[in-house]
Amino acid sequence: MNGSRLLPGLLTLCLGAILARALAASLGFSHLLLAIALGFVATNTVGVPDRLEPGIATHKLWLGGGIVLMGASISLETVLEVGGPVLLLVVGVTTTTLLTVELLARNVFGLADRLGSLLAAGASICGVSAVVAVAGAVRAREEQTAYAAATVLLFDAITIVVYPIVGDLLNLSGTVFGAWAGVSMFSTGPVVAVGFAHSEVAGQWATMTKLSRNALIGVVVLAYASYYAREAGGRRPSVRTLWDEFPKFVLGFLALAVVASAGVLSSAQLNSIENAYNWLFVLAFVGLGTEIRLSDLRNTGATPALVVLLAFLATSALSLTVLLAVF
Repeated sequence: MNGSRLLPGLLTLCLGAILARALAASLGFSHLLLAIALGFVATNTVGVPDRLEPGIATHKLWLGGGIVLMGASISLETVLEVGGPVLLLVVGVTTTTLLTVELLARNVFGLADRLGSLLAAGASICGVSAVVAVAGAVRAREEQTAYAAATVLLFDAITIVVYPIVGDLLNLSGTVFGAWAGVSMFSTGPVVAVGFAHSEVAGQWATMTKLSRNALIGVVVLAYASYYAREAGGRRPSVRTLWDEFPKFVLGFLALAVVASAGVLSSAQLNSIENAYNWLFVLAFVGLGTEIRLSDLRNTGATPALVVLLAFLATSALSLTVLLAVF
């Protein structure tokens, strides 16, 4: 893509990031949540001009880059000490959420099969990214994809506000809050934002737990594609589908975590990397805020939202209970 097309939007992200940092310093509020709020206010008041959209759309790249760099701040020893129970919880909650949404959508509320599958994937794995990936694999209709994506964004918008409040009310530790956000919230951006808004430890655990869920996307896409292919009498997809849908930044995150844990990086280098990923996150979250449009949320049907709400409340409460018992 022509760099000149990206420049206006990139400058907008930079200005938003600087403003979020400045406001955070004066208001004493999380700069990451303020970054999302700035993007949200902008897109729902004056709107985002077409010439800015290409550059603003790069916010997903900055989020991925920030997550990779954050690997340098992770202690693999700590992860190995307490990561086993969390990993089991990730698999358990992901499976439970997916099956619960499918059951409610098909057998209780009578939603179309493919719409139910899109909702299940979005709620159980990684939000809109999972919705889009599964939609392509099962050839869902555009309106089904839009409904599922809007439903996920609705919950993203709500949980960004509610989770920090609940965390403060219950006085949750950084480990518990971060793992809870990572295992139960939907999209990666909001998970990272609320995690670091709580504390550095919570941000690290939120990111690690969420990446564990994201890594399951290839398996889920392959399973859905195989199911609907058999249903239609078609051919099963190849293993290439698994690799295509796998979030590659997970590998970069793990690689840098290994390098940092080996003691290769100096304290000055680690501080520079931490500063870099903090800025990348602010850039990403300004762009993320522009994706939360009130018009889309108002158009979300009540039934899909109710299906996801019931499954979300059950798995969120269950996962928090387990985490409090473990930690």
